[in-house]
Amino acid sequence: MTTDGSLKKGLRARHMTMIALGGSIGTGLFLASGTAISTAGPGGALIAYAAVGIMVYFLMTSLGELATFMPDSGSFNTYAARFVDPALGFAMGWNFWYNWAVTIAAELAAATVLIKYWFPDSSSMLWSLLFLVLIFALNVLSVKGYGESEYWFAIIKVATVIIFLTVGVLMIFGILGGEAVGFSNFTVGDAPIHGGFFAVLGVFMAAGFSFQGTELIGVAAGESENPRENVPRAIRQVFWRILIFYILAITVISLIIPYTHPNLLKGDLENIGVSPFTLVFEKAGLAIAASVMNAVILTSVLSAGNSGMYASSRVLYALARDGKAPRFLGRLNKKGIPMNALLVTTAVGMLAFLASLFGDGIVYTWLLNASGMCGFITWLGIAISHYRFRRAYVAQGRDLKDLPYRARWFPFGPIFAFVLCIVVIIGQNYQAFTGDQIDWSGALVAYLSVPLFLILWLGYKWIKKTKVVPLQECDFTTSAE
Repeated sequence: MTTDGSLKKGLRARHMTMIALGGSIGTGLFLASGTAISTAGPGGALIAYAAVGIMVYFLMTSLGELATFMPDSGSFNTYAARFVDPALGFAMGWNFWYNWAVTIAAELAAATVLIKYWFPDSSSMLWSLLFLVLIFALNVLSVKGYGESEYWFAIIKVATVIIFLTVGVLMIFGILGGEAVGFSNFTVGDAPIHGGFFAVLGVFMAAGFSFQGTELIGVAAGESENPRENVPRAIRQVFWRILIFYILAITVISLIIPYTHPNLLKGDLENIGVSPFTLVFEKAGLAIAASVMNAVILTSVLSAGNSGMYASSRVLYALARDGKAPRFLGRLNKKGIPMNALLVTTAVGMLAFLASLFGDGIVYTWLLNASGMCGFITWLGIAISHYRFRRAYVAQGRDLKDLPYRARWFPFGPIFAFVLCIVVIIGQNYQAFTGDQIDWSGALVAYLSVPLFLILWLGYKWIKKTKVVPLQECDFTTSAE
């Protein structure tokens, strides 16, 4: 092992595009979209997903400006430490690591639920171990191994969505499945918007979780062959593809399946047979739809676990390199893999083994709730870091024309993203406070991530006596690698 080497630049343009794309198309689209339509109606679901999509666009352009100027696997914590406050960088790094390390465990637990669709009496521990070994192997071979596996995982998901959209359009116009559906389901009941403002707000929060993963491109930039070209290209392509896929898919589902359909609410891991995608395929006469969608969703959760392993190990390595984690985690092997950081992260992933002791669905839900709002906190940090970066860049007399990639709509973009993230964080579980009695248990699960983040931030600030970095002193010159 060595501490002198550097991460290998093994990710190509196609890998970068698919890492961001694959990180966002998953269970949020294949499963949660049905619940969103049922809760807020077709119009409400479209409004919520479009609004979050716009916010994500601004966040992606902010991250693009930062990552092309300073490609670094520490990404968010490096930018926050340099342009805001070292304490914020410390807190953001550990928040991001915790979020994705727990995601590994959550996705492995989900994979055991999915595999039992075919093997109902098999051992949860056996499947958890098998899938954990698989994603560990993909990450330990080389960064190219991770990039290549994520590329093919994403191809499967994209192909499924394209086939779904094609079948759906043919059904809407009556070319497939008999009678033309038309637009009648957009006027069923009180559609297009059902449940009013708070129903749309609830879907808005769920949509935010669906889009999480796009920020992985910021971590991957540190190992990209040519980040100044590959990152902007990936950001431009990914945003429009994701937005089109989500908006078109929700439109197709809404036109074919009325929001009043009882099975839309049951689109969860234990009811793959009633995923909205499955409902549409079955209505088209494709009898094997449930098995096919189960297989696709299985690749989705493995893809998320694979990405979680990669991202969390890189950020842990960067924290160690910057003196914010134990030094042994900052060592690289001959292949440029942060092996110790990978092993520690894998150990957290072994929490998935609890699935065999306490029941698969319960553990999956608990682990997912444990990571809470970490993703929104990361987005909040990206918006703050970009705002400070641009102000410091100008304050030090630098020319904006020299930036490899410049985010449009500044300062509106990061401010808009900041405000929306605050709204989502505060309103995450507003229902806990609206009843006759406060639901303290629900509030704790929903908001636990916030006090944990504040303890990390303020604790480091108090111990290290850090201060907000003056704009004139922000470091644009030194290399992180």
